[in-house]
Amino acid sequence: MSVESFDVSRDAISVSEAAARHLKQQLEKHGGNGVRISVKESGCTGFMYVMDEVEASEDGDLVMNLDNGLQLYIDRASLPVLKGTEIAYEKEGINRTIKFHNPNVTAACGCGESFSVN
Repeated sequence: MSVESFDVSRDAISVSEAAARHLKQQLEKHGGNGVRISVKESGCTGFMYVMDEVEASEDGDLVMNLDNGLQLYIDRASLPVLKGTEIAYEKEGINRTIKFHNPNVTAACGCGESFSVN
């Protein structure tokens, strides 16, 4: 039998350099102070990611300060679904987009809007 440890401040999520740079640039354009990340029930599969530009965290949010000065506020109620997720900024054809690489996802809908976890 083994015991798994979970350091919330280290293991919650990671953000690629490209994604951190992109999010910081978007905040500078719109005047926000940080990005709040959560999930909500939605779609045919179960959940969808929510990213909001915000002025401050909400009560209970996990606050992550990235090296480039970007502040992420992570909804604690969403942590079980988000644990281990990497946020990346990737090129798809001629477009660039934010992608969530979530190891907890067990199924996704065909359109990519929603996902499910165990």
